[in-house]
Formats: sequence, C-alpha cells, structure tokens
Amino acid sequence: MDNLTSAPVAHAQSAPRPSVLVTWDWLAEAARSSLFLAPRWQRLAASPWQMAFQVLIHYGLGMLFQRSSIEGEAIFLWRALLAGWFGALLTAWLCYLIQPDPRVSRSPHSAPGAAHLFTLVIAQSNIFLLLIFALHVSLIRTGLVGDTSAWAQWIVWSVPILWSVLARLALLLRAARPLASLRAIVAIAVVMLTSVLEYHLAPTPMAWRAAPQPEAPEEEPFMVSQEMMEAQLPLLDEQLDALKPQRPGVIDMYTITFAPYQGEEVFRRESAMVADVMARRFDAAGRGLQLINHRKTAEELPWATPLNLQRAIEGIGAIMDRDEDVLFIHMTSHGASDGELAANFWPIDVEPVMPPDLKEWLDAAGIRYRVLSISACFAGNWIAPLAADGTLVMTASDADHTSYGCGKKSPLTFFGRAMYDEQLRTTTRSFTEAHAASRKIILQRETAAGKDDGYSNPQIKVGGKIVPVLERMNKRLAEKPSA
Repeated sequence: MDNLTSAPVAHAQSAPRPSVLVTWDWLAEAARSSLFLAPRWQRLAASPWQMAFQVLIHYGLGMLFQRSSIEGEAIFLWRALLAGWFGALLTAWLCYLIQPDPRVSRSPHSAPGAAHLFTLVIAQSNIFLLLIFALHVSLIRTGLVGDTSAWAQWIVWSVPILWSVLARLALLLRAARPLASLRAIVAIAVVMLTSVLEYHLAPTPMAWRAAPQPEAPEEEPFMVSQEMMEAQLPLLDEQLDALKPQRPGVIDMYTITFAPYQGEEVFRRESAMVADVMARRFDAAGRGLQLINHRKTAEELPWATPLNLQRAIEGIGAIMDRDEDVLFIHMTSHGASDGELAANFWPIDVEPVMPPDLKEWLDAAGIRYRVLSISACFAGNWIAPLAADGTLVMTASDADHTSYGCGKKSPLTFFGRAMYDEQLRTTTRSFTEAHAASRKIILQRETAAGKDDGYSNPQIKVGGKIVPVLERMNKRLAEKPSA
C-alpha cells in the first residue's frame, strides 16, 4: 500500500518545473476541486517540500486571520504552534487509508498516491481559508451584516464552511473505493469528525493576544470636604436658573447627560462629549445640564444621583414648552442584567437608577417628547419600560449582551464614540440614521477587539408621534447657518 512519500506515476511530467509554477498548479487544482471538479493529477508532482509548503501556508493564513482580528499592538503566543495538529494527522492517516489497492485497477480520478491526496486536501483548505478571510473583511468592514438577524449571520458564515466540508468529502471519495466500501464510510466519518473538531469543539488556539497597556498611576482617595458639600447643595438650582428659556414656535432641545459611576474616567469623557455634540449640532447650547460623579468635577457640576436627576427633569419641565420641545437624556455607566444602571461615588452612598424610575419622573414632569439614550451593558432592558408614542429610546446593547469600551483604557464607549462622536457630530442629525450606521461600526470594532460574549446588538424604539417633531427640528437646524 502507498505511503506519504508516494513515487512518481507514469503520467507525471518528466521535466522539472519551477517551484513557483508547481505551487500554482497545486492551488489551481485545489480551486477546481473546491468547485467539485475532478483534479487533474497529471499536472501535480508531490514532494515533501511541496507538502510542507502547503501546511505552512495553511497555518500562516490562520495566524494572519487571527492577527487581523486584534486592533493595535499584539503579542505572538508561540505555544499555539504546538496545538491544532490532530486534524492534520488524522487527515494524513485517512489519505493513506483510502488509497485503492495497487493490485486493483484504479479509477481515472484516483490520486497517484497518499502524498498527492494529502497535499491537495491541504491546498484546498487554503483556498477556503482565503475565501473566508475575504468574506470576513468585506462583510465586517462594509457592515453588510450589521443589521441582519442572528440567523442570517449564522447562515452567511455557515455556507462557506459547509461548502468546504462537502468539497473535501468529494475529493476524498473520488480517491476511495466505491461509495459502499468500508474505506468510503471511514472517509465520510473522518471528514465529519475533523470538521466538528476544527470549527466547533477544538478550534485552533489563538496565536495572538492584545498587548497590555501601561497601568495608569493610582489616584489618591477621593475625600469630600465640608466646603465641597456646601458648594454642591445650591449648584443644581443655580444651573437650572441659568438655562435659556424656550422660544415660542421653535422646537428647542433641552439635554441632560448623566454619568453616575465615579470609578471610570470614560463615563466622564463621554458625558462631556455628548453634551458638546448636542450643544453644537442640535442648538442646545445653554439648554443642557451635566450630572456627573467624578472627583474632577465634584465642585463644578451637580452630582449624578437619582434625586438630582429627578430634580433636573422637573426643573427643565418647568422651563420648556412640554408640548413642543424635546428633552434629550444620555445615561452612561455600567449596567446589570436586570436593567440597573450602576452608581458609585465613594464615600457617598448613591442608589442606582432603574428604568421605571426614569419613566415615573418624566411622566410626573409632563414632558411629552423624549429622546433617551442608555449606554450600558444589558441596556436593552430599558426599551420596553420607556417606549411610548412620543419617545425615541436607544441603547448600546440588547437585554442579553454586554456593551463594550467602558474600561479604564477606553477613551469612549464603543456606542458613544460611534453614535455621537462620529455620526451625530458630523454626518447626520437623524438619531435613527446614526443608530443604524453605528450598529455596523460597533459590530466591526467588537469583532476586531475579540469580544467573546456575542455582539452587543444596540437597540432602538421610535414612537410614531416623535418622528414629525424631530423631522421639523432637523429641518430648521439644516437651514440654520453652521457656527
């Protein structure tokens, strides 16, 4: 029986070909076999070097694919090179096993030997790796799957994988005995086993990980002084009194940004950024409040407590035209699976905010038109409690997934960066358009960052009665000369 260093066959070319052309011949026949066409074995000359070269291409493409999924600097994990060889060894054994008995007449499509068959199987895998890599780049960067359902995304990625399994199976069965033979059955079983191992149970270990960032120096403990407390008490009322009045016949936008978690600088930055975008793009300058729990703003801005948020809503409700103007609220913090928006301002005890709390305060203030933005993990829990005809509510994630970018090393959350800093700041004033575009951008960035608990899947719910209000406001803003 033949082995993995099969001898040249009678119909092989006698004159040696340049190595580049030989490699091209293997890839060309691999492409043919990927289309379920019978390979032309007479064009192929197997050698240990060609076999090793195809294996190196296979693992090199895998390493490149993994590296492209990490944004920024990365560290190579050389131990990953020692893993993932079981499928290759099993395939090599199978190629040896299914070779027809040399004493029996061969099929015209049979491989000249196990080495030929194994090398072509690996070359065929390389063709599909290139296809999947191209699919990854095109779909993620263009965002074509950003708005599709989970089932649609699963189908998109499963088709090339299923195609590769069937193409490998067709190639091996052509080299085996008739379909009813034991070797053909073994070939089918081994292909299925290696496919399950490769794509589901034991994928190749990651050969790269993101490079660690230098740790920021620890800050001194935050201390609340009597002077700070005395300055804070009248601050909210003073800033409410300083807000510009509403203009009759003009749809004005009033804004509140709410960042109740002291421990992450990213929430303070995002609150300030969103407030700036709303002031510049929605003519809300002088009609906005920032409620923030942070040591840097503890004496300048009202603290982000539930009571302050309730009072801010009441105060703006008394200033605005509640039947004409719009109140925008952006809340950014960590989130829990029950919808709780985390709050922290040690040594002060701050209660978290829940979706029913915000709805109760808005209803009590009589505010009719609302744009509500929740940037937190599991923020989809806020959609149903806040949804109403006069409300547009949007979130950074659905009710079952975390959002991304809320750590100490993040300049902005993924949602805040895409939605406000990139879309609403320069591209559009439509919240629905900005949200749709942001979903695609966030999917791309989460994939590149290696988010392993599923797409955050930002959500939006738009009430019918707020749509014409926002359209009239945006029409006025579009006609207004830019500052």
